[in-house]
Amino acid sequence: MSDAGSDEFDDERSKLGEYEGDRNEAGERHGVGKAVLPNGDVYQGQYENGKRHGQGTYRFKNGARYMGDYYQNMKHGQGTFYYPDGSKYEGSWVEDLRQGHGVYTYPNGDTYDGQWLHHMRHGQGIYLYHDTGSKYKGSWVNGKMESAGEYIHSNHRYQSNFVNNYPSGPGKYVFDIGCEQHGEYHQTEQDRAEGEWGELASTTVLKWIPKCITGLTLCTPVKETSAPETEMASAEEEAGN
Repeated sequence: MSDAGSDEFDDERSKLGEYEGDRNEAGERHGVGKAVLPNGDVYQGQYENGKRHGQGTYRFKNGARYMGDYYQNMKHGQGTFYYPDGSKYEGSWVEDLRQGHGVYTYPNGDTYDGQWLHHMRHGQGIYLYHDTGSKYKGSWVNGKMESAGEYIHSNHRYQSNFVNNYPSGPGKYVFDIGCEQHGEYHQTEQDRAEGEWGELASTTVLKWIPKCITGLTLCTPVKETSAPETEMASAEEEAGN
């Protein structure tokens, strides 16, 4: 059924765009149909009592696209969203928000596989750094690394608690050769300068303070050194996504 040539639905067309598809006895969009919205977006899929409900594909005029479940006009259930910047989310939705388990692929190839709440990484999850192959596995709160977690590299891993994306408190490096280096990261601020609006701007720098090495037959004293290579800085940059 098409709206073309129907005076009855002229007012609906001006408000909701053009629609071609099934309707119920009350004249509402119901069943399978295709709608071209006034802003140029296009939806094709299932309707129930005038609302997007069931499986459908929504194409935004900016190039974004959603394919998946709808409930009462909202993305709800399982679905995949393709963003204009090339990123993609595939997983669970609750009332138009990323919530539950899902996998997000970022434009640079990084991926996050884990729990979401209100559009943010929240719960247990794994963030994989595409360029290095390293990954963070652990707890997230409101999009940031919090509580117990570990950075996993090609031949070693770092285990600790995290606060606001940074290691906090005692931790240890576990090397594949069978030894562990225990210690603690200390945070220092450098380059404190006045910002554009008069506020103080600073850069947080992490310094590794080693304590002891265990698991070796021969134990040698360790000196205070800079931290082994990690993705701490990259994690800070990605925290806002």
